Amino acid sequence: MFRPLLIALIAALPFGLSPALAQEDDGPLRIEITEGVVEPMPIAVAPFFDDGNGGIMVDQVQRVLTDDLTGTGLFRAIPAEAQIASLDSFEAPVAYEDWRAVNAEALVTGAVSVQDGTVTVKFRLFDVFSGQPLGDGMQFDAPVDGWRRAAHKAADQVYSRLTGEAPYFDSRVVFVNETGPKDGRLKRIGLMDFDGANQIWLTDDTSLVLSPKLSRDGRRMLYTSYETGYPRVMAMNMDTMAEVEVPTDPDTMTFGPRFSPDGRWIIYSRAEGGNTDIWQMDPISGAARPLIAGPFIDTAPSYSPDGTQIVFESDRSGSPQLYVISADGTGEPMRISFGQGRYGAPAWSPLGDLIAFTRQDGERFHIGVMRPDGSEEKTLTESFLDEGPTWAPNGRVVMFTRQTPGGDGVARLHSVDVTGRNMRPLQIEGAASDPDWGPLLP
Repeated sequence: MFRPLLIALIAALPFGLSPALAQEDDGPLRIEITEGVVEPMPIAVAPFFDDGNGGIMVDQVQRVLTDDLTGTGLFRAIPAEAQIASLDSFEAPVAYEDWRAVNAEALVTGAVSVQDGTVTVKFRLFDVFSGQPLGDGMQFDAPVDGWRRAAHKAADQVYSRLTGEAPYFDSRVVFVNETGPKDGRLKRIGLMDFDGANQIWLTDDTSLVLSPKLSRDGRRMLYTSYETGYPRVMAMNMDTMAEVEVPTDPDTMTFGPRFSPDGRWIIYSRAEGGNTDIWQMDPISGAARPLIAGPFIDTAPSYSPDGTQIVFESDRSGSPQLYVISADGTGEPMRISFGQGRYGAPAWSPLGDLIAFTRQDGERFHIGVMRPDGSEEKTLTESFLDEGPTWAPNGRVVMFTRQTPGGDGVARLHSVDVTGRNMRPLQIEGAASDPDWGPLLP
């Protein structure tokens, strides 16, 4: 019986889950955990086969799949030069003893072909210790220029079978690209694969844009535009890339919008007369009402994934802290942040179990997570300036903006595992900020 890596991963989590799950009698997969750190699983990705006209795409697909898996920090790829076994074809039987000899615990084999403008990516996954396949082989077809998506989908299946968790590689991120000097940055909104590839630009840099946020289905985007000289909520249809003006009061500053999980509502901040409240709008009719109002600065709302609650930032206690309230605005807000410093930019996990946030403590900034009731707070990062967390579709990874200090400081996107492991900069060209991670693509 193949023991999923998820068992060891759960044992490493800092949120009170039972480590007893990691004790399985004589299971074939042995994963060592030291001081809460998961020892990466050694896996072998055998050279992929050219099933017909694959060309350089064969190596490209294999590289993307391998990078996806090793980029999680949960897997360590055995180099090709260390692999002593060879396969004659994609369908050839596996000599498990040869893969055990190089300490591989899992084996991935694959093949790539191109025909009539379509690329086909096939893969098989094997448990080396038990000497059996892990599920049936699968194949993914895509237009030739979409070969990366086929590679991501194959990697998603491998990841899910080895961890027991939902996938997240075949997803996209909206972000703000930054150019120019620090005191005169030009900004435009971009869209890219989760790993930074395939960037396209959704707006130009003629006016300041901030805080892009995707709908749950990824087909609409909200953002804040300064085209008129002050902040206003704007929307975009992601299928047509057409901008749509949200019918807010043209004489009032509106910013920080998000869709409700069902897409029925837009929630945003509205500033007037030195006060900032949180409003809710029907984007079809334009009907809007104050949802959280009072003599405070209330901003940065984020829905729970079931749409029943909202977490937001407020200075009602004297400094910026996090509060949770019913999604209809009724009842008293419940404060959930009680650590040292100022809290802001909350983002509810798509699993509903955690809220990520930014915390400023003195001159240092942190990305952290806590339970929706404020318990079990954990700091994931620390730097000169970390801010704006967003969640991977499976709730396993948090992406955020890290700003380097000084007059030449640059904003870059980073990601970190929810346990605080595997901090990684996103390898993209140029400065970037304000990421928002979209859903897993269909």
